[in-house]
Order: sequence, then C-alpha cells, then structure tokens
Amino acid sequence: MTHDLRLPIDESTARSLRVGDVAYVSGTVFTARDLAHRRLLEAHAQGQRLPFDATGLALYHCGPVVRPVDGGWHVLSAGPTTSARMEPFEPRFLRAFHPRLVIGKGGMGHGTQAALAQEGAAYAHFPGGAGAVAARHIVRVRAVHGLEEWGMTEAVWILDVDRFGPLLITMDSAGGDLYSDRRADVARNLEVVRGRIR
Repeated sequence: MTHDLRLPIDESTARSLRVGDVAYVSGTVFTARDLAHRRLLEAHAQGQRLPFDATGLALYHCGPVVRPVDGGWHVLSAGPTTSARMEPFEPRFLRAFHPRLVIGKGGMGHGTQAALAQEGAAYAHFPGGAGAVAARHIVRVRAVHGLEEWGMTEAVWILDVDRFGPLLITMDSAGGDLYSDRRADVARNLEVVRGRIR
C-alpha cells in the first residue's frame, strides 16, 4: 500500500503503516543524529522542554549539508545516517518526544522495535547515496538548533518537506521487521550455497 502522509500524524495513522508499505511525507521533519539524541534526552531528564514540538513528526537520522543563502539556508544534500548508531537512545527518545515516524537506513534493534509497538510509530528506510534526491524534496529550513555548539551535521534541523520519499516501511508497530525477515532468508540461502560447494 502507498501512503501520502501529512505530518504531523496521529498514533492511529502510524499504527496503520505496515512493513512493505511505501510512504511519501509532506510537512515537518526534524533531523537528529547520536549527539543530538543524547543532548536532547539529557535536557529532557533535567525538565527542559524541546524548542519545538516533536509529537507526530518524522525524526530523520540525517546530518545534512547546508549552505547559507540570503539570510536563510539551502540544503544541498540530506542522505540518511546509519540508524544503528541511534539504537542506545531511540527507545527513550520515542517515549520522551513521541515522533510517529523514524527515517533512516539499515534498521534498528529490539529496543526500538519494542518502543515502536508501545508508542505507535514506524521506521522507514530511505536509500543511502541519494542525498541530493532527498534535498530536492526539502521546501525550506524552518529552524536550526544547536548549530554553533554541535556543528552542521549534528545540529537539529527543522525542515518543511514536500512528498519526501519514497520511504519503505521496514519496521512497524505490529512487530514487523523486514531486516529480521531478510536475515533469515539470507541464512537459509547461505546454507543452500554451502551445500552445493561442499
């Protein structure tokens, strides 16, 4: 099934997404890599509020390449970062800030899978190496947080996007995990190949 999602989305919409679905998102996406995850969670633990409301938005594992233009910003490339780096933080991040969609590459672990089920969210894969394609769907930079302290790629960029995608849903709130399924397939195929060359 193909979904055109307008962010923010609610829990029921996120729970309707299933592994194998394709999604295009429009609305607000925010970026966060491992440093931003850690710092935002530290601030949350101290009772501080985020400078934006992440509820229902899409969290993008991305360190964009951005240049200043006429007092604003232009995104040149916005390819995904390997999501496994965020696994130590993601379950707590989902529970603290309630994004409904996580976008990245390579999938995540059991902790995130459990949090997706608990919170009502999904994980979507965006192809690596397609940063320029991703940038074409970014309409504007709404805001940036942590730029001076953390640097360009680690800062949190708030982005307005239009039909960002295609995104393949690879982990869902019902326990679906395309990566685990494919690993099992690969293991079976490997045994067949080994049997033929013995």
